[in-house]
Amino acid sequence: MPPLSWRLKILDRYMLTELSGPFFFGLSAFTMIIAAANILNIGKLVSNDRAPLWAAIEVFVWSLPTTIVLVIPMALLLGTLLAMQRLSGESEITAMKAGGIAVVRIVAPLLVAGFLISFLTLLLQEEVVPYAQDQQTYLVNEVINHTSPFNRDLTVTAPLPGGGRQVMVATSMEKRSLALLKVTLIQYNRQNEPTQIVFADRAEFTADRWQLQNASTYRFNSDGSIFSEPRVPVTEVAIAERPTELIKRVAHDDPEQIPRAQIADIIGSGQLTESEQRKYTTAFHEKLARPFACFVFTLLAIPFGIRQTRGGSSMGIGFGLAVAIIFVYYVVSSIFSYIGDASLALSSLAAWAPNLLFTYIGLHRLVKAAV
Repeated sequence: MPPLSWRLKILDRYMLTELSGPFFFGLSAFTMIIAAANILNIGKLVSNDRAPLWAAIEVFVWSLPTTIVLVIPMALLLGTLLAMQRLSGESEITAMKAGGIAVVRIVAPLLVAGFLISFLTLLLQEEVVPYAQDQQTYLVNEVINHTSPFNRDLTVTAPLPGGGRQVMVATSMEKRSLALLKVTLIQYNRQNEPTQIVFADRAEFTADRWQLQNASTYRFNSDGSIFSEPRVPVTEVAIAERPTELIKRVAHDDPEQIPRAQIADIIGSGQLTESEQRKYTTAFHEKLARPFACFVFTLLAIPFGIRQTRGGSSMGIGFGLAVAIIFVYYVVSSIFSYIGDASLALSSLAAWAPNLLFTYIGLHRLVKAAV
């Protein structure tokens, strides 16, 4: 008779084999369902926007990493449900329990798989998806629509050493030189009254300073009069952000399209409004919590998948139950996301609350199923 440790290793492989088939089925099914909408977008790009067919196909291909990261937790939920329903429906779970193997030990390989897949999903979300979305944005903006994220108003706000603040506004940025065009620089005192306005044709960044070219300066005196200084070819000013920092913030104004490290840099830049601060902080925490839905869904699916009686269509029941759980989970996540957006102090708790809630439900049901 082989030792117990060898039999347990066989059990691990057996459970993972049972999971793999339904998991990849779910991954394919959910990916095709979501990709169908993206295929319709290809037709719209070609017919409405006159996009080249190759560019439209590339847009679709670069959208797949985002889709896959979205459906991995769903596929793991469906795969675990179907695997446990089959094992339970054919009394294999009962036989294992009769052989002295606890339910927790039976499902341990599935929980470990869910935990490891959570980290894999996090890696894909942080490393692969942002690059794919950058490529997709480039194709849509510059190849198809012939626009650029640089062609927009750019604003930088910074405190002044003696109190007050400085606001810089530029109409656009040159893509190659990273120079700011049509620059307006306004300085305010502590009472939020304007003290100086500078207009310049462009601003170039050299040696940690911005150089304003062809600048006109107007100073506001305390008596209400305005003093105009002669136009100067070049003058240096301090603007709070370097060109690369400015690009990071303005080219990606959707925190869902950038990795958490870049979100942290933007939050620390001090250039966000209060509402933007809440938005980016909530996204920062949600992007860490979201991949761990893989583990939560695995834990939740195990007790739901265990059935005590035979009969019924495992595929139909499993798919319907998976859709219902996914719907409830994302409704709850949306509610807590709104709470996080409304309160900066609750953003971290709101991001993790759905996982904590459904983990509690899964543990409670697993304990009952193990009896």
